Amino acid sequence: MPQPLAIGRRHTPYRICACAEDLPLPSFDIVSRVDLAEVDNAVAGINREIATRFDFKGSKCTIARHEGEMQLVADDDLKLKQLHELLKVHLTRRKVEPGALEYGNPEKAAGNTVRQTIVLRQGIDATLGRQLMREIKDSKLKVQPAVQGGELRITGKKRDDLQAAITLIRGLKIEQPLQYVNFRE
Repeated sequence: MPQPLAIGRRHTPYRICACAEDLPLPSFDIVSRVDLAEVDNAVAGINREIATRFDFKGSKCTIARHEGEMQLVADDDLKLKQLHELLKVHLTRRKVEPGALEYGNPEKAAGNTVRQTIVLRQGIDATLGRQLMREIKDSKLKVQPAVQGGELRITGKKRDDLQAAITLIRGLKIEQPLQYVNFRE
């Protein structure tokens, strides 16, 4: 049972209601993520198709994923281009945007083959983060962007301002696919 307040003693009053400045501001995060399980499924589908297609019969064409990159090996440049087309088709079927791929330069490999490394872009790098921050600040929207690791957090007082920021960023011509997650009010 609570003790009654004694007269003459100093007590610190308890807050009953939260002030507006104590409440967190609405925010969301802009991220760039690739579902690696779907990439693995697409790679498995491509390898099955390579094994059954007549134009790949007897070739040394392979595709494999290791960590955040894929390794393509083909007999020649023509087969490498066919592998690129297969990769785009299978990734699109799996709802992985081909814009998340960063193609390296093809190089000669052993046995008269061509090898190419493709990096899967994960996260927002520093240059893209600066570009997005500059665009948001130049738009004079009442939001504050902040880079946090591989993410960009946008905070603002009104939900409409956050939605305007999403519309602005979607309107930009950015090759890397972006997702808008963790919308908090």
